[in-house]
Formats: sequence, structure tokens, C-alpha cells
Amino acid sequence: MFELTEEQRMIQEMARDFAQNEVKPRAVHIDRNHEFPADLVAKMAELGLMGVEVPEQWSGAGMDAICYAIAVEEVSAACGSTGVILSAHNSLACAPIAKFATDAQKEKYLKPLASGKALGCFGLTEPSAGSDAGAIKTKAELRGNEWVINGSKIFITNGKEAKTCVLFARTEDIPGHRGLSAFIVPMDAPGFKVGKLEEKLGIVGSSTAELVMEDCRIPKDNLLGERGQGFKVAMFTLDGGRIGIAAQAVGIARAALEAATTFAKERIQFGKPIAEFQAIQWMLADMATEIDAARLLIWRAAAMKKAGARYSKESAMCKLFAAEVAERATNKAVQIHGGYGYVKDYPVERFFRDAKITAIYEGTSEVQRMVIANAILKE
Repeated sequence: MFELTEEQRMIQEMARDFAQNEVKPRAVHIDRNHEFPADLVAKMAELGLMGVEVPEQWSGAGMDAICYAIAVEEVSAACGSTGVILSAHNSLACAPIAKFATDAQKEKYLKPLASGKALGCFGLTEPSAGSDAGAIKTKAELRGNEWVINGSKIFITNGKEAKTCVLFARTEDIPGHRGLSAFIVPMDAPGFKVGKLEEKLGIVGSSTAELVMEDCRIPKDNLLGERGQGFKVAMFTLDGGRIGIAAQAVGIARAALEAATTFAKERIQFGKPIAEFQAIQWMLADMATEIDAARLLIWRAAAMKKAGARYSKESAMCKLFAAEVAERATNKAVQIHGGYGYVKDYPVERFFRDAKITAIYEGTSEVQRMVIANAILKE
């Protein structure tokens, strides 16, 4: 039997209390008004959730990957938008800086991120480079003591509100991923601007922005890791990020199950609660079983990360399965609600919309299958 440690139970209780009492009551307002929940982000910073895995030396909470997954699940069960803000900040901004930055870079950029004084984002995707990161066209040229960056990024979570971006650009005239480097880019740098904000199907309280660099100048010292090793930085980051998105998916699925269970007990048809019909019971049973299985896959990947083992295949597995579980669970929840599931008076309509993106960002389900299959074939 898998048992959480005392620290993991503590963060579960704390995150659940915060999510249910402070985030959940705001979720409808956030969704209907497309509102970035700045006050909830500030509260998450007070609780130590904005740097869960960052060492205390750099203003983080110094907890493990399982704690991180637990926190993201709890917040996402209350509000998918708030959950992805938390996940992207931790796994896509804090994690690569904590892993690859110099001490000077950590002092300047990681401390504000991990303490929640600044929000972070991750600039990888471009109009012609989604699943194919090797097709990145954004260029960074070293001129004296500055890097000059030209190009654009799209679909950037936290892009409007972030202060720091972990950004990828081509520094070598080599095709494919070998010519990429990673940078820490202050978003008030000369030549950097936030472009179009996307109107989305779900997670609408989280901004998704275009980033534009026109002769954007940053110090030479803002190279993250080694020159030409940007793809390595990106893949390390996404391995951990997939744990976070899987946890978001499980949180949304769990919320759908809880809402569907409550509704099924209360909804009377043919003289009895619909929970007494086998068709409904089997849907609930499938949802509950798959959610538990997805969570255990997440915790396995997180435990392997904590142990320092290679976990690329396991993070792809948990992300693939959890995202598809979220899609199936939210679909069943809408079906159980019948017509009520299709109207905004009931939360399952929001869960249904929020779940879809988990099968797309930080690597589509098709990409996850590629990662898993490649790993199996090399074993």
C-alpha cells in the first residue's frame, strides 16, 4: 500500500483547505469573466506553493515532486485556470532555472519566482514549431556583451502577467534542435513585448499570449545552461512539466466525479435517484477507477524524479493517461447531468471545457505516445 509521508499529507491538507475554501468559490467568476486570479496567486505565494520544489536556499519550499503533484491536483480540482498558473510557473519557469542557472542567476531570478514575488513563463512554441521544437526560428545573436533576440512565441501560459521568461532561440546555424540555446529573459527588456492574447475554449482565467522580440537585448550572462544545449534544457523541463499537467488533469477529473456523484444522488427520475440505475453506477465506477490509476502513475513518475532516476517514459505515460481520463470523466459527468450538464449553472460544463487542453499542451497525446514507444523500443 502506498502511503504519503507526513510532509506530503501536510501539503495535501493545506492545499485542499485553500482550494476548497478560497479557490472554488471564485472559480465561476474567474471563468465567466476571463479573470486572472491575482489575489489567489498571491495567497499561493504566502503558502509556499509558488516554489514547491525549489530549495529553501533560493526562497522555495524545498519539498519533493510528489508534494508538487498533490498541490497542483488540489488547486485544479477547484479551478483549472488557477491550477495551470501554478503548474506552469513551478515546472516551466522555476524548474529549469533551479537546474541549469548559475548562482548569480538564481539570486537574481529564481528567488523572486520561488517566493511568488514574480511570475514566470516558458517560451518554446512558435507558429511553425509546436510539437517539432527543432523547427524554432527565433534567433539570438551575440553582439558584444548582449544577446539580441528576434522572433516570436505563441500560446505562452502566464504570458501577460509574467515578469521572467525561460526562452529558447537558435544561436547556431545548424538545422534541428542542435542549434538551440536557452535564455532567461526579463520581460521588461528592451525590444520585448506581449502581443495577441488568445480567446480560448477553457482555462480562460489563465492568460495565453503571443510574445514578440524585436531586437530584444539581454545581458550575455542571461544564457541558461550551455550554448547549443537548449533542447536539453527544454526536454528536462517538459519531463517535469508533464507531471504537473497530469496532476491538473486528475484534479479536473476528480471534480467532475464529485459533481456527478452528488447530482446522481439528488436527481430523481422514474421515482428514484438516478444513482440507483446501473448505467449511472458503471459510469461512476469507471471514472473513479481511472482517476485512481492516473494518480498512481503520476506519483510513480514523481517518486522517480525525486529519486534522481530517469523518468521521461513515466512522465509521458502519466500525462497521456491522465489527460485522456480527464476527457472521459468530464464527458461522463456531463452525460450524467443530462441537459443540466450543458448549461453554465452547473460546473461540469466548465470541467468539460477545461479538460481538453490537458491532452494538447506540454506535448500532445500523440507526442506522449512517441516518447513512450521510443523508450520501449530502446529497452
